[in-house]
Amino acid sequence: MNKYDVAIIGSGPGGYVAAIRCAQLGLKTAIIEKYNTLGGTCLNVGCIPSKALLDSSHHYYDATKHFETHGITVSGLSVNFQQMIARKNEVVAQTSGGINYLMDKNKIDMFQGVGSFSDTTHILISKADGTSETIEASKIIIATGSKPASLPFITIDKKRVITSTEALSLTEIPKHLIVIGGGVIGLELGSVYSRLGSDVSVIEYMPNITPGMDAMLSKELQKSLKKQGLKIYTSHKVTSVENKGKEIIVIADDKKGNPVEFKGDYTLISVGRKPFTEGLGLEKVGIKVSERGQIETNEHLQTNVSNIYAIGDVVKGAMLAHKAEEEGMLVAELIAGQKPHIDYNLIPGVVYTWPEVAAVGKTEEQLKEVGVNYKSGTFAMRALGRARASMDLDGQIKVLADAETDEILGVHMIGARAADMIAEAVIAMEFRASSEDVARSSHAHPTFTEAFKEACLAVNDRAIHS
Repeated sequence: MNKYDVAIIGSGPGGYVAAIRCAQLGLKTAIIEKYNTLGGTCLNVGCIPSKALLDSSHHYYDATKHFETHGITVSGLSVNFQQMIARKNEVVAQTSGGINYLMDKNKIDMFQGVGSFSDTTHILISKADGTSETIEASKIIIATGSKPASLPFITIDKKRVITSTEALSLTEIPKHLIVIGGGVIGLELGSVYSRLGSDVSVIEYMPNITPGMDAMLSKELQKSLKKQGLKIYTSHKVTSVENKGKEIIVIADDKKGNPVEFKGDYTLISVGRKPFTEGLGLEKVGIKVSERGQIETNEHLQTNVSNIYAIGDVVKGAMLAHKAEEEGMLVAELIAGQKPHIDYNLIPGVVYTWPEVAAVGKTEEQLKEVGVNYKSGTFAMRALGRARASMDLDGQIKVLADAETDEILGVHMIGARAADMIAEAVIAMEFRASSEDVARSSHAHPTFTEAFKEACLAVNDRAIHS
């Protein structure tokens, strides 16, 4: 029997990063993956393929809407959707191959099959060909991720009533895509198909899209997406989804309780994700699971079984690839006897629509709720020379700072390249920077990041260009 210092079940961003860090720290490491490619949801049917399609569709949208203004004349423009999907698949394959390379480079043993607990130190690996083997590990990390959630009355057939997984590999562009759920996944995939010519209707139960983000971001994003042609219905409660073959009928009650009917050829169910722990055999080793299906852990991501840890989407907190990565690093270093730390308040959230949306720290609503005395500075992207040069005028940046100390408490961005710009805010907040610290740091001109500096200046009514 193979014996390891650490075995990891699941090869998504949390699992494979944990494996690499364990190996770097001199621990004999194994990783178990039930699918025939590494990378988990994020790489195979999540972050990476969705960004590939967002990028392709963005190019097409620019060509149809903006090229003429730039002085570029294009005729006979059309979408080769099969090639778009093929390119997406190639990006996924290249990235997955990169994970395989990293496993080999770091001398990590890979096992393909479904991992389940025989006891607290033994994992049974059931393979696709019906065979199995057992490995032993002193420490075990559960990194099995999540899967799409649904509503009790919806039957997902994966053909017309689909999840994000199927939406990334359709064989045709929908005529009318009905998106149930106005969160990150629904808006990103809704944007892809809207740019390619689909009518897109987004039905959201809450009063705002991207619930949980700062209200300014939700409002600005909704305004931008509506300009792009998406129809957004907030405060609508879906009550039925009926599959009529090639037509899907969705009924939702509006805010007054009146039923509204939507007819489309595809319906994307994007009402969130839920932890995936089926088949692990948690009950065999007595690992506690919450009512929401999350594996319960302490501040060291240790389960109630002391040698077993859990990270990523299977534990509480935001379901984000980079959060899982940080947790994978943390557990690996804890096992090796180090003393790492994660500040969950400083894990950014991003929506990869266009304009992009990014945020870190507290929202204005959260600060009000706990009675923090704060000040706010905002700056509109359209006031930037760089934004005018690239025709990316939508959006703004808001900085929230402590009224007494000026320490930055939250940064909320919507605009071109916000997904990349948020890193500056994370670094600033990691080092407990004040808004004045950022305001006094030179930012290259002309760039989009000047908007962050200007918003920090605006905290103390010193913005130059507004």
